[in-house]
Amino acid sequence: MKHSQLFIDEAALTVFAGSGGNGMVGYRREKFVSLGGPNGGDGGHGGDVVLVADRNLSTLIDLQHRREIRAQNGANGGTSRKTGASGVDTEIRLPVGTLVYSTDPSEENAPAEAAAPSVDLTEDGQRFVVARGGNGGFGNARFKNATRQTPDFALSGRPGEQRELRLSLKLLADVGLVGFPNAGKSTLLRRLSAARPKVASYPFTTLTPSLGVVERGDARIVVADIPGLIEGASDGAGLGHQFLRHIERTRVLVHLLDVGAALLEGRDLLGDYEAIRAELGRYRPELKERQEILVLNKTDLVEDEMTLNQLEEGLKAHGLQPIRLSGATGEGAPELVRTMLLTVEEAIRAERASEADHAADPKECSDEA
Repeated sequence: MKHSQLFIDEAALTVFAGSGGNGMVGYRREKFVSLGGPNGGDGGHGGDVVLVADRNLSTLIDLQHRREIRAQNGANGGTSRKTGASGVDTEIRLPVGTLVYSTDPSEENAPAEAAAPSVDLTEDGQRFVVARGGNGGFGNARFKNATRQTPDFALSGRPGEQRELRLSLKLLADVGLVGFPNAGKSTLLRRLSAARPKVASYPFTTLTPSLGVVERGDARIVVADIPGLIEGASDGAGLGHQFLRHIERTRVLVHLLDVGAALLEGRDLLGDYEAIRAELGRYRPELKERQEILVLNKTDLVEDEMTLNQLEEGLKAHGLQPIRLSGATGEGAPELVRTMLLTVEEAIRAERASEADHAADPKECSDEA
């Protein structure tokens, strides 16, 4: 598969805000006025570079081949005290969930990667001025006073800010679907939502994380189909780091186990479960503490109920409580949706309680910092 088809979730570029226009040196030149005073106008301000979060975007691929982005310069001042036009701002539209790291290249020893992002674009329509345009220079009319009646100079416009940006996209979702390649995550997302990810019966079909919206009554949650993980993903195997970073911003994990693989290939479902859990823990230990729903998927492939019971009991013996599901037929989907909605609500309540505790105890916040 060509690299151009891969999900693009990182980009680097340099942005230049517009420079301010120069001030004008001018004098009144009218009939019967031999000694007209200064009338040079100010230069216009340079345009800003503005980042805008856009929910209609899902990758950073549009920025893959753009190394520099510039805003418009301000126009020079004119005669008759006319101020030059301000430069037009340049907007860079980015997917919701983009982290923006910014450095000022004029700073000596500036780190190539900031320790914390300059901005986290978490809401559709959110705007952030990442580089400000320069001020326009004053025209000579500004410098006339009682002792200097005909100033013959003006100021140049100030240069706009320049920033080196590193962009990193992490999906924002309530629920993340995880599991080995070909576990049926994309089929399930199609079943639960209006999303239409590519589905096929071979590993690594999904290279682009897909988002779907699941609605039941007044409840609405966003579900992310995270590309299949493999052992060694936490060390970068199989594009592991690119995929794992998207799991960080999900409230609840739905872990799919492939019943078909257990029957046809002799895979150990408990071993698969523990392998994925181990990769999550190695990448971010806190991911193992995230609320999780375990799903036995592709149950439509099992003709013998006793066999399915044995697989289920094997997991229950280790304290796991799986939900039976067929993403292909939809059997078990209503129960899964109810469980997802309740678990997301519980996770949100826990988040709010934690935020309230921190707000009530500022000393605890400062100690953690």
